[in-house]
Amino acid sequence: MHHTPIRVLVADDHRLFRDGLRALLNSVPDLEVVGEAGDGEEVVAKAAAVQPDVILMDLQLPGLNGVEATRRILRSQPSVNVLVLTMFEDTDTVLAAMRAGARGYILKDTDEEALLRSVRAVASGEALFGPGVAERLMRYLAEATPSAERAAFPELTDREREVLWLLAQGLSNQEVADRMGISLKTARNHVSNILGRLQVARPDRGRRLGARRRAGSG
Repeated sequence: MHHTPIRVLVADDHRLFRDGLRALLNSVPDLEVVGEAGDGEEVVAKAAAVQPDVILMDLQLPGLNGVEATRRILRSQPSVNVLVLTMFEDTDTVLAAMRAGARGYILKDTDEEALLRSVRAVASGEALFGPGVAERLMRYLAEATPSAERAAFPELTDREREVLWLLAQGLSNQEVADRMGISLKTARNHVSNILGRLQVARPDRGRRLGARRRAGSG
């Protein structure tokens, strides 16, 4: 049975990196690169023109950054699945991308097989945190929620923390399900719930925290 390939738009300001991604994605039959963009304005325009299923979105785009580009694209094309590629130096930016509606987060140095799996997963509507992203989120949540900040940051349930912890160990959603003795659908729901909670966290608090961190790290 022949399925139409998943149509992917690649947005990154480094041409060599885009070339590598295009070669990788086009090397498998079920994925197809339908466009590339080197800056934020361009990815917004290309997304409207080519109507991709998935956008691989670098957050550090020149001009309009990846967070704002994601917000604009999803406002007019809510069915597009944005998969964020990040070096994750900046937790606040990743949280902002979550609030903008991106569905998946993987580190730029993810291996090829995991990257392909991630594209397929978000194309099918899964929410997704790569291991490096989950690990840093764990650390961030541990630091960010001890005190009065708690009201601003919704607590994860014990189950959700366990899911995030297992993802941080490098397990896939399927492996998390097996380890916890739950169905894949339930595991995916947990990931979606975690994403949902992080998305509603108050937008201003990330900036406050960031400012405090910078002030305190001199």
